[in-house]
Amino acid sequence: MNDTIPSAAPALPDRLSSDPRSPHHDAAVFRHDIGIRLNGKERFDVEEYCVSEGWVKVPAGKTVDRKGKPLLITIKGQVEAFYK
Repeated sequence: MNDTIPSAAPALPDRLSSDPRSPHHDAAVFRHDIGIRLNGKERFDVEEYCVSEGWVKVPAGKTVDRKGKPLLITIKGQVEAFYK
């Protein structure tokens, strides 16, 4: 695994959301491939994370709300964000 950060990549924020309507969304970060590890295991379905508080939000199966957005559940643990 290559642990070097791409030269033009901005620093990863403490909290990041993939929803463009969220105040925690940063489009500059999403130009690069991001990985999330929760308790040492890489997750591919993370919608939002917070490293300092130690949680990630992932979809709860195929369940959606009335606006068509997936319902999210919060999983707590040791969170690590990195560039792939």
